[in-house]
Amino acid sequence: MTKITFAVAALIAIGVTALLWSRAAWTQSEGGAAGAEVVRVVRRDIAYVVKATGIVKPRVGAEVNVGSRVSGEVKRLYVRIGDRVNKGQLLAELDARDLIARRDEATAALQQADVNLSYAQTDLQRKRALGAAGVLSRSDLDLAERAVAVAEQQVTAAQASLAYATTQVAYTRIVAPIAGVVASVSTEEGETVAASFEAPTFVTLLDLSRLEVWGYVDETDIGRIRVGQKARFTVDTYSDHEFEGRVTAVYPKAEILDNVVNYVTVVRFEPPHDRTLRPEMTTTVRIALDTRENVLALPIRALRREGDRSFVLSRRGDAIERRLVTTGSRDESYWEIVDGLREGDQVLIGDVKNEVVIDDRAARDQ
Repeated sequence: MTKITFAVAALIAIGVTALLWSRAAWTQSEGGAAGAEVVRVVRRDIAYVVKATGIVKPRVGAEVNVGSRVSGEVKRLYVRIGDRVNKGQLLAELDARDLIARRDEATAALQQADVNLSYAQTDLQRKRALGAAGVLSRSDLDLAERAVAVAEQQVTAAQASLAYATTQVAYTRIVAPIAGVVASVSTEEGETVAASFEAPTFVTLLDLSRLEVWGYVDETDIGRIRVGQKARFTVDTYSDHEFEGRVTAVYPKAEILDNVVNYVTVVRFEPPHDRTLRPEMTTTVRIALDTRENVLALPIRALRREGDRSFVLSRRGDAIERRLVTTGSRDESYWEIVDGLREGDQVLIGDVKNEVVIDDRAARDQ
């Protein structure tokens, strides 16, 4: 009895082991043939895309070189590289003592011109009274009127000189024309700058909230690019995240590099809140030409070809069923399934040797 019991136990163990092994093999392929992978027909968006490499660029007006319109010694520098500044914030100051002196001189000249005008006007009134009494010649009255006109012009000139001198003093205070980040500083305190034909650059400001992507699209694809098309792009530092945008412009002039003709396609996007993009980052751009939403789809490698027909393999009982399918659009990874399969159907990918393959009804009709 003991030997019989051991024999029965051994047979049971062998059977359980075989069952577990076969179930493990089946589980490994998710219900498919040994060595094959099983995928399900699912619904997803299919988009035919044009791929291009690109670069993150500042928009027009998002990068500003801030300089001085007057010459002088840099008295104070208030920012460093990386500082965030607001529009109108003071960045630097020049020594303004000589310009202040010129402004004071212009102020004094204006005051003198006002006094001269007041005297000329009073003298004109007195001479008009004498002329009315007949005791003053007409030529003397003309001279008095001319003196008033000259005095008025002198006041106007003095006012203009004072406005110019005041503006020159204001130019010694360098303020930020836009809000942004200080990208570079090209001067130091104590340095003398000369504003002659070109304003010297003090700092460069960059608004990181106003960036765009320049995608370099090959000439074979540029004819299908249109303003308004959706686009996605990735950058190396956030390779697992796609940023969304839209095509806003296609530059008419080509850029030729190594005899390859590309056209700049501008993609605008909203600034991300949790990630920081910077100019000159390399991007991979995908521009969607045609998007099919919520359609049945299978991975490209799941489809098989025989002549001009497409088919897939799926499990039917102990055999593999060959099912003809009709495909539609495709992207880099998926085919749209127009007919032949339903959502949730399981399809085999990979080697199905030593399996019995049967045709479905559609295949037999062929």
